[in-house]
Amino acid sequence: MSARFSPEVYAVDFGTSNSLLAAASAEATCPPVPLDDAAADPTVLRSLLFFGQERFSCGAAAISDFVANGMQGRFIRSIKKYLPDRSFSGTQIGHRIVAIEELIGRFLRAMRDRANRHFGADVGRVVLGRPAKFSIDPADDRLAEERLERAARAAGFREVFFCPEPVAAAHDFRLELDRGAVVLIADFGGGTSDYTIVRMRREGFAPSDVLSLGGVSIAGDALDGSLMRHKIARHFGAEVTYRVPLGSNQLTMPRSIVEKLCSPADMTVLQHRDVLAFLRDVKAWSLGPEDRQRMDNLLCLVEDSLAFRLFDEIERSKCALSGATSAEFCFDYPSMHIREHITRDELEAASERQIDAVLGALDRTVKDAGLAAGDIDVVCCTGGTARVPALRRGIERRFGQGKVRQLRSFHSVVQGLAERARRIAAGTP
Repeated sequence: MSARFSPEVYAVDFGTSNSLLAAASAEATCPPVPLDDAAADPTVLRSLLFFGQERFSCGAAAISDFVANGMQGRFIRSIKKYLPDRSFSGTQIGHRIVAIEELIGRFLRAMRDRANRHFGADVGRVVLGRPAKFSIDPADDRLAEERLERAARAAGFREVFFCPEPVAAAHDFRLELDRGAVVLIADFGGGTSDYTIVRMRREGFAPSDVLSLGGVSIAGDALDGSLMRHKIARHFGAEVTYRVPLGSNQLTMPRSIVEKLCSPADMTVLQHRDVLAFLRDVKAWSLGPEDRQRMDNLLCLVEDSLAFRLFDEIERSKCALSGATSAEFCFDYPSMHIREHITRDELEAASERQIDAVLGALDRTVKDAGLAAGDIDVVCCTGGTARVPALRRGIERRFGQGKVRQLRSFHSVVQGLAERARRIAAGTP
């Protein structure tokens, strides 16, 4: 298609975990283009960044470069979730602080450059997907969008348009309608759960047809964190006991350290010199050989920058529990061989608070539309986290099993963004 198709606007679904790019002209849309030849699906570029001494890479290459570099350098994942966080303005890479806009801009520039090479074009307009709400705080929500726009401009885009991701999913779905309907689109990603309720017809819908938008910054990554907290963290010192020399009190690992273990992004804090010194002291002060081994595991995890590999395995176990009632967590590294049997019931108990928060935001979105659950005709779910059984059951209890549809997990949003891009190219946004 690229030999005949001349793109005018790109459509970018920049996700917490995965990113895709499609394109549009005034007459047509183009499906997602290949961005990562090393990926199982080349159209899906994992939202991973690696900064080595003189090298930047992203996607699958970020993982291989990080390993090839002896796990030295800065490996960054889930950067999108920090857009509304005022306390995170950037991070140190080498000898300088790099702003979050520049970090994301480098990633978006890589997407744009690869798409330009694919089409043999130079496209300067983009429709960017964004969560229905980056944050429940309107000021933080505006900050996040402003940062993302600056990142897109740093990537070389001269015109930047935004479209809520669940609205984009609705664009993709409307072509399947044979009559008007009130549709709830639920987009469950890695970092956010987003909702849109729209009165939809096959020929489309106007802005006034969007009855409500809602969401919460809790999704797949938070479920991974809950699994880490309740089943895996004990292998890394979360329950260690120790006694300070000349002290009489038996102490446990500080809660602040345990919480840092539950997010690979937050775990980088444990690499700070003073924190590492404290962890080495805890190992020396621990009260038994099993605790010392677990502290060895933690120090190895931190010093060898294994957080990404660990959470990849946690995510694999979580995904397995969507189709099975139990799964085996396995994590192997020299001197570290961790096995943990995990049941679906254990995952659901561990993530009950997170699931309740996601469903609570859904209930508020329905209420904000002035509707009851019975007024919703169709529920369209997209995103990998939509397959989590506890979440799906909660949705089916509210709306009825017959109303729930599963859209394409990775492509529904970007295809909807491409349709929005086509309308912009045609001058009818």
